[in-house]
Amino acid sequence: MTYEEDIELAAARAADTEYLVRRSMSKGYQLLSVFTPPLYASIVIFRRGASQLTVNRLLRATWVGGVAGAIDTPHCRMPGIAGGGAFGYVRSVNSTSETLRARRIRAAYDTSSLRADDHATIGALLFAVVTPALFWKRATAIHLIFGGAGLGTAAGLFAHLGRSVSGDVPPKPLYEVPSPH
Repeated sequence: MTYEEDIELAAARAADTEYLVRRSMSKGYQLLSVFTPPLYASIVIFRRGASQLTVNRLLRATWVGGVAGAIDTPHCRMPGIAGGGAFGYVRSVNSTSETLRARRIRAAYDTSSLRADDHATIGALLFAVVTPALFWKRATAIHLIFGGAGLGTAAGLFAHLGRSVSGDVPPKPLYEVPSPH
C-alpha cells in the first residue's frame, strides 16, 4: 500500500467517524428532548409540589438536558449531545474501517431515521419561534428559544411516530445496503 493510499484511507475513516459522531449527537439530543420534560416535571411535582414547576424551569431543563445532560444511573443511560458524541466517537474509534463505512452507508440510506431527523428539525425551528410568542412574560428569552426548540424536537419525533404508526412508512431505498460483516 502506498503513502497516498494510506492518506486516502485515513481521510475516509475520519469522514466516516465525523458523520457517525454527528449522527450520535443528534440522536442523543432527540432522545433527551423526548424524555427530559416529563421526567423533570414528574420529579419536581413529586419532590417539591406543583407550585414549584414553572415554564422557565421546564424550558431550561429541556434544553440543558438535551445539550449537556446525561441521565446516568445503574439502570438507565441516556446521553444528550455530549454523551451521544462521546458514545459515537468511542464506538467509531474501536471499529474497523469496513465496519465504519458500512454503518455510514446504512445510516445514510435509513429513510426512517432521515425522516425522523427532518421532522425533529422542522419541529425545533417551529417551536423555537412559537414558544417565545406564547410564553414571552413567563421565561427568559434564551430558555424560550432553546427550550422551545427542545420541545419542538420532541413534537417532531412524535409526528414521525404518528405517521409511521398510521401506515405512512418511509420508502425503502433502492440501493442494497451492505452489512458490516
